[in-house]
Amino acid sequence: MIKVLLAEDMHMVRGALVALLVLEPDIDVVSEVAFGTGILPAALEYKPDVAVIDIDLPGKDGLSAAMELHERLPSCRTLILTSLGRPGTLRRALSARVNGFILKDAPAEKLANAIREVSVGRRVIDSELALAAWDSEECPLTSRELEVLRMTESGANAVDIAARLFLSAGTVRNYMTTVVTKLNARNRVDAIRIAKDAGWL
Repeated sequence: MIKVLLAEDMHMVRGALVALLVLEPDIDVVSEVAFGTGILPAALEYKPDVAVIDIDLPGKDGLSAAMELHERLPSCRTLILTSLGRPGTLRRALSARVNGFILKDAPAEKLANAIREVSVGRRVIDSELALAAWDSEECPLTSRELEVLRMTESGANAVDIAARLFLSAGTVRNYMTTVVTKLNARNRVDAIRIAKDAGWL
């Protein structure tokens, strides 16, 4: 019997997934959580074989929770569910060492089979997501530009970033102007959104 932890914040979706998985003779949903912060405590308590995790969860996102699980409970494999077919999301998932990554609107049979595959150590990646990642473009930003953008995303202003990177505030502002220009963004907030959607942040 494959023990499964299911992490999904939308109650109706979670209920539907549990109802579908209960019909599988070899799958047992041992725990359900609605928040990313609840995944690790539940996993440590119930010791699931596979954690099926929605990528967008309140409290802690699915990829961060998956990385935490790999560190604290390596025996638990992770299968990420996403409604976002963004290529950068797949790249982030792979760098987080998740075992599987499929679209939320996949047929129930596909989810059950993905759980089985992941439970025996195979990696499962939705073919649509894989093709999208294959076709996606490389990040046009330099590592320093990404660093400045990442700090901006975390709320740091130009003076703070300059002090941490041993630059002048003017140089930091120039970096941000370059980032906005390279990404064809309207402003720095839009640049952060574009970079996150592409999986560069």
